[in-house]
Amino acid sequence: MPSPWSEFSIGLVVNPIAGLGGAVGLKGSDDPRIQEMALQKGAKPKSGERVTAMLAGLRERIRDRNVRFLTAAGAMGETWLAASGCAHDVCFHPTTGHATTADDTRSAVRAISSRGVDLLVFAGGDGTARDVLDAAEQSQVVLGLPCGVKMYSGVFVVTPIAAAELIAAMILGERVGGESAEVRDIDESAYREGRLSSKYYGELVVPAAHEYVQATKVGGIESEPLAQEEIAAGYAESMDDATTYVMGSGTTVGAVMRHLGLENSLLGVDVVRGGQCIAQDVSSSQLLKAIAHGPSKLVVGVTGGHGFLFGRGNQQISSEVIAKVGRDDIDILATRTKLAALANQWLEVDTGDANLDRRLQGIYKVRSGYEDFLLVQVGRRS
Repeated sequence: MPSPWSEFSIGLVVNPIAGLGGAVGLKGSDDPRIQEMALQKGAKPKSGERVTAMLAGLRERIRDRNVRFLTAAGAMGETWLAASGCAHDVCFHPTTGHATTADDTRSAVRAISSRGVDLLVFAGGDGTARDVLDAAEQSQVVLGLPCGVKMYSGVFVVTPIAAAELIAAMILGERVGGESAEVRDIDESAYREGRLSSKYYGELVVPAAHEYVQATKVGGIESEPLAQEEIAAGYAESMDDATTYVMGSGTTVGAVMRHLGLENSLLGVDVVRGGQCIAQDVSSSQLLKAIAHGPSKLVVGVTGGHGFLFGRGNQQISSEVIAKVGRDDIDILATRTKLAALANQWLEVDTGDANLDRRLQGIYKVRSGYEDFLLVQVGRRS
């Protein structure tokens, strides 16, 4: 979903009782009965302290940058943001008070993710990660702040300061990788009996804290043709026969067409379905007919030195076509070399519809290799 604000927007959901059972040896706190036992043993919630540390580190790094938080009331986020002096809006009020439930977490995530934020940060453990997986929009970029007892999932940063550094990098427009990370959880009852049983539940898109090492580098410098071939191979594997693919102009999208063994209109727009090119060098009206039935995707590269996705060399992909397909089904392909050479740190859109241009703003996952992705801003932030 696009961000409704001109500034960078962050969703914050805190599980106030995350990690409650750890210090008193109860090995988890998902079960309300265990939460009560932990409190009786003198356990103190730690998530608020860790969120406060993250926010302090973030404020120190971004200074006067425009950032707005969208959060839940009370200890689920509002309390810590207000104490840290961070601008925020509250869009969810839990009905259970301080002892929030998994349903509260899921409801808060739905309320925030559906409103549109560039990054959703949650504070909790593996149980909280499962709730986020259940409720977040599919394309939502997520980051976990570790506060629980069980943290076997790959969605967590190491420390609150590491979270602050990574979020600051995104806000400041630095190139940050993006990848799918596993959400895993263990059986708490088995864990208390000394048996470790970890289960896979799904994956979330997270900003990558490490630097990617490209297999396409020659002598330390990325080879553009080889990088395009890797992008093409990776994207081709992701395609399915039921979806209509609107293939934009340019050499990177052209590499996908070559990989598929299809003829390509290098400066035009083609349509692919079922592994076949069903229309070449099409007009906007032809595109509207092609995407009228069934799922569809827009596959675009980056055009020009200022990094345009729409409005430069692919006007056939009109504002009507883009609105019909929707933001979540825009797939961007670009090599790291191409992105590094841009005049700006963000990508541009010029659809001819100012409202649509605003709705298209936000963080996108850009495929930059076979399984490599970067998180890149579309639309300039104020």
